[in-house]
Amino acid sequence: MNEQLAQWRMLVEERLSASLDRGPDCPARLQEAMSYSLMAGGKRLRPLLVLMACEACGEEIEVAMPAACAIEMVHTYSLIHDDLPAMDDDAERRGQPTNHIQFDEATAILAGDGLLTLAFEIIATEVQPPEVAAACCADLAGAAGMTGMVGGQMADLQGGSGNAECGEEGDDSAFHIRTSALESIHRRKTGRLLCSALSMGGRIAGANPQTLRNLTTYGESIGLAFQIADDLLDVCGDSETMGKQVRKDVEAGKLTYPALLGEAESRRRAEELVNDACRAIADFGSRGQRLEAMAHYVIARDR
Repeated sequence: MNEQLAQWRMLVEERLSASLDRGPDCPARLQEAMSYSLMAGGKRLRPLLVLMACEACGEEIEVAMPAACAIEMVHTYSLIHDDLPAMDDDAERRGQPTNHIQFDEATAILAGDGLLTLAFEIIATEVQPPEVAAACCADLAGAAGMTGMVGGQMADLQGGSGNAECGEEGDDSAFHIRTSALESIHRRKTGRLLCSALSMGGRIAGANPQTLRNLTTYGESIGLAFQIADDLLDVCGDSETMGKQVRKDVEAGKLTYPALLGEAESRRRAEELVNDACRAIADFGSRGQRLEAMAHYVIARDR
């Protein structure tokens, strides 16, 4: 499993690098800034999910490689913009200076814009047949846009600080409202893009509507589990291992799963979500083994 995924990651890296070569009309500094963040490593979770879903639905992974590259570009654009002073104001990402620190804010904004638009160009021109390309474009746009990732980030910003307090002790209604609000943010901010990775892989492989629904259910569950794991890593992770500052959400008083549920209950909830994800893909049988392993990985990781 690990050897196969390492090979898939290498294939993704090669295609990502090649995709950035757009000829002399692209300013060198812009291409350098785009490459700086896109090729900085990372888990490559989203492109791997595209390829896993495609394989689980019975197709060769090569046909889904354009969509895999595209979704990683959208993810990377979001990280560049999230790190800006106007948003999360982070100075380090994946163990190196963030894009706006390495270059400047204007270049970082344009690098993010470039990656976002290149993602849709790649899907529109390289995914076949055209009607599947159009469906994938619509899928990814919805997941990344104002009712998806961007909307989730806006809701997170509006949450501000001080939201970790749940009101009066024993106030179940306030607790449930905050829990629901937190899950709503992360279903959009994190989960929608993971669901899009899976549904694009399935669409490209010709999956039927029920299979696409099962993949979406799996994606929703691992999306929340992934975010719980992220929140736990912010509390107890190692900054050197993670390549970024830890305890930032804690210090800002942000609404997080450990703040609401405690560490032990957060871990239990994450495990419950992983079990939900695995049940959603049970019909895949042995073809879903990689997806099942990935579900367990998202809560066992250390970065």
